[in-house]
Amino acid sequence: MLMKNVIKCFLLILFNLGYIFQMNAQSQRQITGRVFDAATNEPLIGATVWIKESASGTVTDIDGNFVVTVEDENAIISVSYVGYISKEERVGSRNSIPFALEESGKELEEVIVVGFGSQKKESVIGAISTVKPDELKIPAAHISNVLAGQIAGVVSIQRSGEPGEHGEFWIRGLSTNKSSNKPLVLVDGVERSMDFVDVEDIESVSVLKDATATAVYGVRGANGVIIITTRKGEAGPPKISATAYSGLVAPTMLPKFVDSYQFAKYYNEATGTNSYDDFALQAYKNGSDPDLYPNVDWMDALFKDFSWNYRANVNMSGGGSVARYYVSLGYYGENGIYKTDNLNEYDSSITFDKFNFRSNIDMNLSKTTTLSVNLANIYETKTIPGGDAGSIWSNAFTISPNAFPVKYSDGTLSAPPIGTAAHIHNPYNLLTQNGYRDHYWNTAQAIIGLNQDFGFILPGLIFDIKFAWDSWSYNRLSYIGSANTFHATGRDEEGNLIFDEVNSGTANLSYERTTSGNQSRYLESNFTYNQTFNELHNLSALLLYNQKSYRNLWADNGTGSVPYRNQGLAGRTAYNYDSRYFAEFNFGYNGSENFSPGKRFGFFPSGAVGWLVSDEDFFLPLNNVIDMLKLRASYGIVGNDDIGGGRRFIYLPTFNLSAPGFTFGLPGSGYDIGGIRAGELANNSVSWETVNKFNVGLELQLISKLKIQADYFKEHRTGIFLERDDISATAGIGYLPWVNTGEVKNNGFEVQGEYFENFSKDFSLSLRGNFVFARNIVINDAKPNWNYDYRDHKGRPVGQQWGYIAEGLFSSEEEIDNSPKPYSEGIRVGDIKYRDINGDGIISNFDIVAIGHSWMPEINYGFGGSLRWKQLDFSFLFQGVGRVSTMYGGQAMQPFSGMDPSAANFFLDVYENHWDIENPDPNAKYPRPSAQLNQNNSLASTYWQRDASYLRLRNATCGYSFPKLITEKFGIRQLRLYVSGQNLMTFSSLGLFDPEITNTQGAGYPPTKNVTFGLNVNF
Repeated sequence: MLMKNVIKCFLLILFNLGYIFQMNAQSQRQITGRVFDAATNEPLIGATVWIKESASGTVTDIDGNFVVTVEDENAIISVSYVGYISKEERVGSRNSIPFALEESGKELEEVIVVGFGSQKKESVIGAISTVKPDELKIPAAHISNVLAGQIAGVVSIQRSGEPGEHGEFWIRGLSTNKSSNKPLVLVDGVERSMDFVDVEDIESVSVLKDATATAVYGVRGANGVIIITTRKGEAGPPKISATAYSGLVAPTMLPKFVDSYQFAKYYNEATGTNSYDDFALQAYKNGSDPDLYPNVDWMDALFKDFSWNYRANVNMSGGGSVARYYVSLGYYGENGIYKTDNLNEYDSSITFDKFNFRSNIDMNLSKTTTLSVNLANIYETKTIPGGDAGSIWSNAFTISPNAFPVKYSDGTLSAPPIGTAAHIHNPYNLLTQNGYRDHYWNTAQAIIGLNQDFGFILPGLIFDIKFAWDSWSYNRLSYIGSANTFHATGRDEEGNLIFDEVNSGTANLSYERTTSGNQSRYLESNFTYNQTFNELHNLSALLLYNQKSYRNLWADNGTGSVPYRNQGLAGRTAYNYDSRYFAEFNFGYNGSENFSPGKRFGFFPSGAVGWLVSDEDFFLPLNNVIDMLKLRASYGIVGNDDIGGGRRFIYLPTFNLSAPGFTFGLPGSGYDIGGIRAGELANNSVSWETVNKFNVGLELQLISKLKIQADYFKEHRTGIFLERDDISATAGIGYLPWVNTGEVKNNGFEVQGEYFENFSKDFSLSLRGNFVFARNIVINDAKPNWNYDYRDHKGRPVGQQWGYIAEGLFSSEEEIDNSPKPYSEGIRVGDIKYRDINGDGIISNFDIVAIGHSWMPEINYGFGGSLRWKQLDFSFLFQGVGRVSTMYGGQAMQPFSGMDPSAANFFLDVYENHWDIENPDPNAKYPRPSAQLNQNNSLASTYWQRDASYLRLRNATCGYSFPKLITEKFGIRQLRLYVSGQNLMTFSSLGLFDPEITNTQGAGYPPTKNVTFGLNVNF
């Protein structure tokens, strides 16, 4: 009976639903329309058409036409298009509605994100650069790896291409020789890593460079600020976008080493003997006995030619008048170039996976109150070999090609002979036989905010408050072991290999867990005011309070576990008259818990003025050529509280509890009492670094197509926290004190430009470029005065390279006898000759001078463009650096310096271009061979210094977008296929390894190039 009643109720519900649907179908009707440019009458293709307060909508076709279904005559149709003013129409009794959209006005109406807020572009008078999110959509795991060449003022270097590694970046070079020199990065107003953001989730990126842009951050703004804003939902029908790509990843360059035959020939030349006889040379050459006469290319043995990467992202946005949403899910995966041993039960090659989730929701609690909830979670995993990566690469560059095979022919694992130095290993065993390590990172981020418009009390007054909390955790699970390894010493009478056991190995992998984590909380509240009076006077103001608390949950000691805290106020007042004359005052008043009580807070003011010259009456005759000309200047003071030195609470003294003590009793049977002595002295005056920043710039737009922005900047940083090396040891101080005494100046200029030409509706071209020159000079480095002025580091750039001036190679014994006494004994023809700088007739440390440039490039530039013809599009980006030096060094350049022939691998370039008896060129690329460490030839000098400038094709992309007439039949707004390449070509005078690697012989995971095939779909 019960079941029968349930069935009756179910049938009744179905009947009523069918009746409702039938009634709705009868009341629905189709509305047609056309969307076009009000000025030119040209159709607007792909304009969004939405029925308000519903999930229904569509986009216009190639002729600007659309068809939608409405419920009744009260329905409102909303139409929007990028660059145009949105428009709404009530349906009423009409069956066809035209929409003539007007352009949203000149570009100066664009809103730029600035410190703690946003401003119209016309009123921005700080040095701020922006980059379009689409220009950052280059195949890479992290945003920091794609900044190079994109933004004026940003210096970016990718030291390693290992999956999951981050890039390094600075703003306008260096202005400190100590402490933190990296910019402050804010994501949705909260200090976070930019690499936690999926590029598909980015709405805008702003780079704040001068004082008026960064002063509101006070003690956190000295190194510049990068602000990333994530996307929010917009009222309208649901929009779904999907992106996916996969491609090949390969090293930009791997060095080439000698083979065993070349190695033996070179060694014989270095020793002047036939250490390797004709039989051995022939065996290396023909490979007749690869066990006892191996010929190993370690680059080929350890590393694959290419690997794979994958990426996918799906996001959805939409909403109505009450709530808007943006939800995104992303994934990135990449495999490394390390090889693995398929016979093992585990895979020790590198794999990296990254998952991103983001949800941004805005809800109107009332007409004047909006609640925002932003949630994000980033989960990363990485597997690496159990062997240390540095050891893998150093041994791959060290082990001679004839030392032992990768494996013996019977499968026995090889190793260096017994008695070899402890740091020398078979790199193949380190890579594949030592187990593996699993890394897990999890980051949870949340922001809850409330925005209250108090316009009903005072027009233009808004209150905003947000609270953010982040949690980061890290776990490493290590499964470590070693294999049974042997070294063959010969063969027995039956031809079998005779082995010495080098390592007995372990039967099972050991297990070890490492855990760390941190948490942070951030609170911010502010009042903003913006109002225009008499249509001429615009006044805006900001008053803000914020505080942050960060805690290391796995600190090694009690001091490290104490929370790091910042607290402060910030304010801004901006005024413009008739959008022509601009003035702005900013300040930050904030501090840190790390300084002594009473000296924890500082005041950091800045001021700026601007003039929109092109809006003046006298400029009207030039308006047909110069559309816009704006001049601006700023000056202010900012600070840096991350002063380094490796200590917290420097205002407190430390004590050495392990100092020598006293022994009571008889010798051998007494009682030892440990001693206590004073450690580092208290510094009650310790403070932040202070930077005085000056900036003057102009913005120019010509013939509505060419935009130019140029800035000159000058910075003077004082109070850099350094150890007082200028105090003599005779002063009786056990620990040299750290004080705010360092001083550095930094100045330069930057230019960026864009050009756009729309030849027709089917053909358009855009070009862009930027150039930055930044030079820093050390004014005070807390070092004693040198005995010779040319040895003083003051007046030199941060990171200046030092060494001897080489004058070629000695060409005769007579030249050696008539030259200054060399640095070391045993100098021969073919060794490096050095200049005697001080004229004392001896080559010594007194002859070391500044040579070349710093490791930080003084010149950074990028240029690129895009071309669109009908459905085809092509874009490219070149990036380069100049006035930067590197120093060659290490055994791969200077063979046998380690004194062990089994660990003396070297570059093929050395073999082909070294000085020898048959070719005694005094300007040879490499000096004479030496069978032992040659101290003279190992000195840092201009002989080994190289220009590390380069020009790189960072990205090239070609795509095809299917016509909307085709895609709309499948409910798709846009469908695009593309192929993209990154780091495809590099032009550099360094021919041995990639110029971005800082290791002196390139012994590290190289940057990578990749070619990917992708798909973009918008529904």
